[in-house]
Amino acid sequence: MISQPAMRFDQPGRRLQGLLAAIGHRRLIRNRYSGILHAMIFVSFFVLATAIVQSFGSVLFPGFSLAPVGGDTWIALAQDVFAIVMLTGVALAAWQRLVLRPARFKGSNNTDANIIYILIVIIVVTMLLEAAFAIVAGSGASAIWRPVSATLGAAFTAMRMSPEFASQAHDVFYWLHVGAILAFVVYIPGSKHRHMLLAAPNVYFRSLKPIGQIPRPTPEVPPPPLAAATDFAWKDMLDTYACTECGRCQAACPAYASGLPLSPKLLITDLRDHFVTQPADAPIVGPTISEDTLWACTTCRACMEVCPVHIEHLPKIIGMRRTLIENGNIQPMLQTALSNLQRVGNSMGTASKMRARWTKGLPFNVKDARKEPVDVLWFVGDFASYDPRVQEISRTVALLFQRAGVDFGILYDSERNSGNDVHRVGEEGLFETLARENIATLSACTFKRIVTTDPHSLNALAQEYSAFGATYDVVHYSAFLLELVEAGRLPLGPTERRTVTYHDPCYLGRYNGGFDAPRALIARAGCAINEMGRCRENSFCCGAGGGRIWQDDSAMTERPSENRIREALALGDAELFVVACPKDSVMYGAAIDALGVSDRIKVVDLAELVMSAAETHS
Repeated sequence: MISQPAMRFDQPGRRLQGLLAAIGHRRLIRNRYSGILHAMIFVSFFVLATAIVQSFGSVLFPGFSLAPVGGDTWIALAQDVFAIVMLTGVALAAWQRLVLRPARFKGSNNTDANIIYILIVIIVVTMLLEAAFAIVAGSGASAIWRPVSATLGAAFTAMRMSPEFASQAHDVFYWLHVGAILAFVVYIPGSKHRHMLLAAPNVYFRSLKPIGQIPRPTPEVPPPPLAAATDFAWKDMLDTYACTECGRCQAACPAYASGLPLSPKLLITDLRDHFVTQPADAPIVGPTISEDTLWACTTCRACMEVCPVHIEHLPKIIGMRRTLIENGNIQPMLQTALSNLQRVGNSMGTASKMRARWTKGLPFNVKDARKEPVDVLWFVGDFASYDPRVQEISRTVALLFQRAGVDFGILYDSERNSGNDVHRVGEEGLFETLARENIATLSACTFKRIVTTDPHSLNALAQEYSAFGATYDVVHYSAFLLELVEAGRLPLGPTERRTVTYHDPCYLGRYNGGFDAPRALIARAGCAINEMGRCRENSFCCGAGGGRIWQDDSAMTERPSENRIREALALGDAELFVVACPKDSVMYGAAIDALGVSDRIKVVDLAELVMSAAETHS
């Protein structure tokens, strides 16, 4: 099958470093039970490979022996010990799959897993019995180094087994051992356990691009839609074959948790099956991957964060969304939002001249960065400008800047939506239009750095606009406020110590590494943080990203934002749910209202928390 090229051969040192981290189970161990059992099986596999070399070498090469390098001493001991480790690991794996049955295994090929478990047990048990019968027959030179095999041999001797019978039994179990190994080798390539062969190269050839970028061939050429197998790169295909079907991506996916028809795992396996069974030019979007599946994604990147073999789900989803856009298959609410963005530069459809109306309630005039130089240009963003629920937060941020003596200004009606979510919807032409309009406006301004309250704008300005040759020093307001506090420009006074929990926005945390500044500010404001179980890199999405905030959510069984509020309530002592994203203020405020729990927890923006502490400073 012909596939598209993918440049994945650069930076070999960095690639090897990432591969070693994967071999070290850095991601797998996050799930302690699964990580430990997999590590037991993984390490045992390499140790017991010496027994495979020994078994085949002794037949294929007369006189072959591992004795000169410790085959009858330390290697024999390692084989016996790790045989038990392997069997324990397989037992734990079988218990997990057959008894515990985590929800993430739903849709995985359980038959494959069970066959592999059986083959591994046969291989290991026949190896131990082969050594045990050799000891009884008097040909086991390594008896003192094989505690397990020697114990079995002693049991057989106690049952009055003759050396002659033991010798014959040794030969039988030798061939059973070899036969099981051959069955294992033959079965692996056609099963989901092919990842044993493909996981390492898939990790090595992972993308090293900044994670917030959707790469473009050139500034003039947008990424192509993905409509058929021939549109996918060879790395995309390698991804599908390397999938372990572990379901970690499925368990982390907010769309799946909300009842929408997207499982990142099944998307990858469905693509794999399509590549294998369908003609190269057969359409994928529609027949294999449904429209609803693609539109369900919030682009939170949780699937890619947890995948132990570094499968790249999002580029495939976004690429197939481009096919939907190109064919005009767009949901009505999303179409309205895109039309508004095309017409007036914001998804609400509100006139551009209303963008800075929120400043009217301030006791000072906010500078127009188009007309005079400023130190800090504040790229406000759509929700922070237009949504009544967030405008008060914008005024609070402005007051904090003014209190700290920050020389700042805004773009007023010249600001446009950053295009971050438009890009992830797959509307490349509109994204480029918005980006180039913002770049042209910024180019006419004089400033030192850009501050934004919107993590989605942060990602676009800091990472996406570089594709058009525009590079800026961009900082999220959480980091900027922390700078002001630490510099003594924004003193904070003592406040009533309250227990809060903090939600990591996907595009601030997972995409741009902004984990610590918000937490440091919360601590400076005198609050104690009780972290939710899903936090930092493993934070759960609010459900707004990737254009989902512009779509109908009536098909959801539970909105991701409501799921998250329930998680916060389960902590038992969190009075405030602290956010650092305008969309989060909207989504979680609505979730609290929908759940009817406003008497138990309250959504507070980070800026409001800081202002409370600033106002208490004498």
